[in-house]
Amino acid sequence: MCGIVGIVGVSPVNQRIYDALIVLQHRGQDAAGIMTADADELFMRKGAGLVRDVFQQHHMVQLKGSAGIGHVRYPTAGCDNAREAQPFYVNSPYGICLAHNGNLTNARELTEVLIREDRRHLNTSSDSEVLLNVLASELQRVGTPRITAADVFAAVNAVYRRCRGGYAVTAMVIGHGLLGFRDPNGIRPLVLGRRDTKKGPEWMLASESVALDMLGFELVRDVAPGEAVFIDEQGRFYAQQCVAGAHHTPCIFEYVYFARPDSIIDRISVYKARLRMGERLAEKIRRVRPEHDIDVVIPIPDTSRTSAVQVAQILGVKYREGFIKNRYIGRTFIMPGQEQRSKSVRSKLNAIDLEFRGKNVLLVDDSIVRGTTSAQIIDMAREAGARKVYFASAAPPLRYPNVYGIDMPSAAELVAAGRTDEEVTRLIGADWLIYQDLDDLVKAVQHDNAKIQEFDTSCFSGEYVTGDVTPEYLARLQRERSDEARQQRRDDTPRGPKAVQVR
Repeated sequence: MCGIVGIVGVSPVNQRIYDALIVLQHRGQDAAGIMTADADELFMRKGAGLVRDVFQQHHMVQLKGSAGIGHVRYPTAGCDNAREAQPFYVNSPYGICLAHNGNLTNARELTEVLIREDRRHLNTSSDSEVLLNVLASELQRVGTPRITAADVFAAVNAVYRRCRGGYAVTAMVIGHGLLGFRDPNGIRPLVLGRRDTKKGPEWMLASESVALDMLGFELVRDVAPGEAVFIDEQGRFYAQQCVAGAHHTPCIFEYVYFARPDSIIDRISVYKARLRMGERLAEKIRRVRPEHDIDVVIPIPDTSRTSAVQVAQILGVKYREGFIKNRYIGRTFIMPGQEQRSKSVRSKLNAIDLEFRGKNVLLVDDSIVRGTTSAQIIDMAREAGARKVYFASAAPPLRYPNVYGIDMPSAAELVAAGRTDEEVTRLIGADWLIYQDLDDLVKAVQHDNAKIQEFDTSCFSGEYVTGDVTPEYLARLQRERSDEARQQRRDDTPRGPKAVQVR
């Protein structure tokens, strides 16, 4: 999962892109990058680490121009080296830079075609660079010094024909304008904002609406599935639906875990969706365990707080904050390596003994992935004096890998894959465990927007909405996502030339 942003303004955008990336930092803590354009000159700074670490004042001063894009990332399958920080850039045609959130399911096939037929050079193993070169190859066909919005949309139409998977993209064609587009299923989010100034309109694209809010842009709408939008450097806005009959199935895990609660994605409030998740989870607990002996509901911070409040209210029991979180530790399930993930749990959370001692505690989390974090947290609750520890997940069992840009483990590493709820209960050490039902999760999220009838629920159901995910593809993905394969990629030496960036 990554965060992307793009701005075409009437004044320098460097600080605003930086601020937007800070707001989107939850979507990736592995690397960050900004590219800006001033007339026909491009400026770039990117590197490994948090936004605040990658950009210092002297970098910001050099990021000149009133148009730019930014990216925060965490490593996805086959792409977890610092040299693959985004945005990516190619100088031909016109000069194009691109930031991408998602995953191309046919990246390997595209790579072969790009090298063999399009004569493109690929500098990394990132599917984002593949997507950039597909776009560049299609724009190359224009063959004129200047391109129009129609030329851009023709190229994006070809990108849609060639690229499969889940993706949201911001790209800059240097000296021409800002481009944004979203996969035909709308799996990955992309919102459009506008701000009117005395000098003219400013436009912004971002992964989540909270980035628009923070910068004072009004949320205009979501970019539609299979739609491309283009804003030229004079602020003129163009849009085209490039994929007819696009089927909108956004990723439901955005609402479960990834997105900030104050964001609105596809006209659905993330906060309200999580409230309804808590309501439906509480109703299931009352139905399955009407004689429960829960004394207190405690959330596992931060994502599960909203749901946990509703669980406590409906069950009529106390809600307490039992864990204090160190906010300077990254999200554990996306950390590189099981040993690092395990060490981070104890350094990230500390239990308040008084909220556990002698009580029957219901811990509420947004989901259970590998189960190792859940097991350690349950151990912490017992060490703090809990009499019994129950566990509730606001999401259904995760049994299948996500292939559309969330780097969840292979099925072999998912604790619920191939196991019953009772077996998972024993593995994580809970006294009992309850999961949200998938139907209830879907109803909780779609409540505000009847236009979205379906979601991508592949990590829960194993049904992949793009229709091209084969057992062979999943087997290859499992090999690429193993901790051993990740370490090998980190040990590899960089290949090919490096782009020059501001120092």
